[in-house]
Amino acid sequence: MSASALTAWLTGRWVAAAGFMAAALLAILPLLHAAYALPLVLIFLHSPGYMLHQVEEHAGDRFRSFVNRRIFGGRNALSAEAVLVINIPVVWGLNLAALHAAWAWGDGFGLVAPYAMLVNAVTHIGAALRFRCYNPGLLTSVVLFLPLGLWTLFAIGPVESGFRVAGLGLALLLHLLIVAHVLLRLRRHAA
Repeated sequence: MSASALTAWLTGRWVAAAGFMAAALLAILPLLHAAYALPLVLIFLHSPGYMLHQVEEHAGDRFRSFVNRRIFGGRNALSAEAVLVINIPVVWGLNLAALHAAWAWGDGFGLVAPYAMLVNAVTHIGAALRFRCYNPGLLTSVVLFLPLGLWTLFAIGPVESGFRVAGLGLALLLHLLIVAHVLLRLRRHAA
């Protein structure tokens, strides 16, 4: 299978897989809760939480369509391939890395997960206020991301400020890189 064929295959299936993976990860939650401290369990929950958000956001290509239509006036600014890369290796990888770092070196090393979740939630809420309408992902941002992100920050408690700065900085950088990618794509297509 060629790389483009694999990308096309994944693009059409990853959202459904995310829903099933979220269910499987949530099914092992009682075992994890019995074996690990609350902050680590909450960092773990960021993965299935994001997967549920991705189902709301990307089922039927709703988010990409919304962004391209509503924000970029019908231009193909956000590609299906970019959505795939942002969500699977970047978001899932970030949450997995945060979980392993928190487990290996301490809770503060996992702060990027709740900060990324909160930045994403604020972005969805800001878009809803700006456009005065629902955007795909808004519901889980309000109902899931805000409470889980804040609860995780509270559960981790006091850590050296450098951990908080690094976690928030990485979360903001990730979102800025996504915006930069979309803007560069628009510039290339305009040229």
